Amino acid sequence: MLITFEEITHLTASKESNSLEFKETTGQLTRGMESGCAFMNSANGGYLLFGINDKGKITGQEVSDKTKKEIAGALRKFEPAVFVDVQYIPIPTHKDKYIIAIHFEDIFNRKPYLFDGRAYVRIESTTSIMSQESYNELLINRHKEQFRWEAFPNKQLSVEMFDKEKVIGTIRLGIENGRLPESTIENTSIPVLLDKLDLAEDGLFKNAAAVLFAKKTSSHFPQCKLRLARFKGTNRSEFIDNAQIEGNIFILFDEAMAFLFKHLSLSGKIIKAEREEELSIPYKALREAVINALCHRDYSNIGGSTGIAIYDDRIEIINTGKLPKGIDINNLTSPHKSIPNNPLIANVLYRRKMLESWGRGLDLMYSECKRVGLPIPTLSDNQGEVVVTFYLKEQVTEQVTEQVTEQVTEQVITLIKILSDKEMSIKDILEALNLRHRPTLLYDYIQPAMRLDIVEQTQPDSPKSPTQKYRLTSKGKAMK
Repeated sequence: MLITFEEITHLTASKESNSLEFKETTGQLTRGMESGCAFMNSANGGYLLFGINDKGKITGQEVSDKTKKEIAGALRKFEPAVFVDVQYIPIPTHKDKYIIAIHFEDIFNRKPYLFDGRAYVRIESTTSIMSQESYNELLINRHKEQFRWEAFPNKQLSVEMFDKEKVIGTIRLGIENGRLPESTIENTSIPVLLDKLDLAEDGLFKNAAAVLFAKKTSSHFPQCKLRLARFKGTNRSEFIDNAQIEGNIFILFDEAMAFLFKHLSLSGKIIKAEREEELSIPYKALREAVINALCHRDYSNIGGSTGIAIYDDRIEIINTGKLPKGIDINNLTSPHKSIPNNPLIANVLYRRKMLESWGRGLDLMYSECKRVGLPIPTLSDNQGEVVVTFYLKEQVTEQVTEQVTEQVTEQVITLIKILSDKEMSIKDILEALNLRHRPTLLYDYIQPAMRLDIVEQTQPDSPKSPTQKYRLTSKGKAMK
């Protein structure tokens, strides 16, 4: 959670509390991290601010590479590993001085946390060592989570079953996002990397590892399934399009978003002299709903699946299971924090920055729909299924879809320039466009260009081939 200098100024007007600690310099780093540990063991987390004295006066401090290394070293003393936002915020009135802001929050319920071998608790503005009784209670609650399906070690899983490229890609994204230390990538063997992601135990891989990274899931994990349907009208009496996909969570996510792009219309509006294309339901809201459905569903039900149903008046995103703990279905718009049903899977998605937390995800869906004048989506939990429903302002029809396919976006024009007379892989195109996020490339550039018959695959009969490349069609070449 990022914070601005103005927000820090507001915080300094208040006193230290059970969620706020001031330290004048990182000379007090150890004491500060003890408070950070206490924040992690609390219900609401908290902010540790260096460069502010105990009276709330902003003094700032200089920040060198040594300072950053000392902070990183201190964070490595936490058990279990923590993933926190560290900001270096310049002070406008103090040249070369900064406030160091560290936000501590137990996102995935992994309490109790230790710093340098000890657990701490926060009472009002005081940090102290946690009692043995409190520590044992938190530890018992954490161990109960080990009996979830995702956490079971599975003897049927072997190294050869995992997509090594996807595992390494996840680690690299975690490092880039500041949610994994750089040392994580020092050894690139699958067992070591999955162990660092808490997806292995005593030499065995956990079920969650297969959901996330298995090359093939159909034989051992039939529940890793996605059902896709576009219905005619407002009921399920007639299909326009339908498909069933099997694969790991990243494959299912890509296929889900591609299907939504295929069947939702684009609308254009002018913003600051630039045309911005937008789906009939905002991309960010749909993305959040799909990720949450895949992350939080009940994978112990081998007959279960995730589903997307598109009607003329609404879209339903369905997953097998129940809502995460802490979600009050009768009061969804109020602030809330939840405990994910699959914290191991959620933890990996968090490190990739695909997932934040359920409370924030719901807020994003609501705010995005309000932004474009749509009704807020609804959430239902019944008969073993959770359903998120988005409501369309206008009917989605095949005629509208056909009309908008002739709109060439700025991204497609950029892709035409990049490809020119070349054949390029996804990796090559990402580098040429200076993009990091593969789904962004697929949904904003490649898929719209392919729908317009501007770009084609070099191996159309094997769309998922590892040697797949993309090139301009004759229509695309005429547009250079």
